[in-house]
Amino acid sequence: MDLGSNFASKLEAFLLMAKSLKGAAAAKLIQDATSAPGVFVFSELLELPNIQELGKTEQHAKFLSLLQLFAYKTYQDYLQHKDVLPPLNQAQTIKLKHLSIVSLASERRILPYSELLRELDMPNVRELEDLIIDAIYLDILRGKLDQKEGQLEVEYTMGRDLEPGKLEAVLAALNDWAATTSEVLNTLDTKIGSIATDTAVRKQAQQEHEKILQSNLKEVHDRLKDKGLSAMLGGRRGINPASFSDRDVLMDIDEPSEASKGRNRKAADAIIKPLRKRNRF
Repeated sequence: MDLGSNFASKLEAFLLMAKSLKGAAAAKLIQDATSAPGVFVFSELLELPNIQELGKTEQHAKFLSLLQLFAYKTYQDYLQHKDVLPPLNQAQTIKLKHLSIVSLASERRILPYSELLRELDMPNVRELEDLIIDAIYLDILRGKLDQKEGQLEVEYTMGRDLEPGKLEAVLAALNDWAATTSEVLNTLDTKIGSIATDTAVRKQAQQEHEKILQSNLKEVHDRLKDKGLSAMLGGRRGINPASFSDRDVLMDIDEPSEASKGRNRKAADAIIKPLRKRNRF
């Protein structure tokens, strides 16, 4: 659920009552609405004709200004104009300070404690942190207290009512944001395309390197094979090892010649003959 999505429903009861109220009764309704728990948006109440009529009388005009204060202004605005505004009770004071944090967070995400202490007129850090924690529990904002750095890191906030005359500024800010986002997306697309191209080039270079490596390994293997064949032939001159088959080489090495066979047979006979003896009768 989005922050502040249920705040409008909290105002509905006051809207129904306001349609039939005028003068002092309408002024009293504004006091009740700005003090009520969970009511943080007031534009629909502010737009009602009988509420706007309060500004036409000096007696009730300050209550219309009070409602405008809670709709889109801050606690500092109250301090500057408190002499012409009704005094705030405790519930109104805390609510206006919560809404002031939302307004400050709309300008920047990091809010130093020193600035919050000044803008909210808080006496010390302990009470400031309690105020921020209450705002988080009320679903007015989401963030983290960084006590080491002395600051509030804002993640999200509810939306406040838009002050008259500020619509053009909001639209300009949104247009700037859209243009910046489009530029960032175009830059990312260009970067992604460049990365894809570089990856394809590296892949092709790696494939070519693999081909060259395999070719070199085959060449080295063939050379080693040729050298081994030459060693088996005994280093004979004038003989091309490539002209012999493996079978010819084996036959040449393993099978003895006819002359060597004869010599071996005579040597064997010479050994056997002296061993023969004649029988004497």
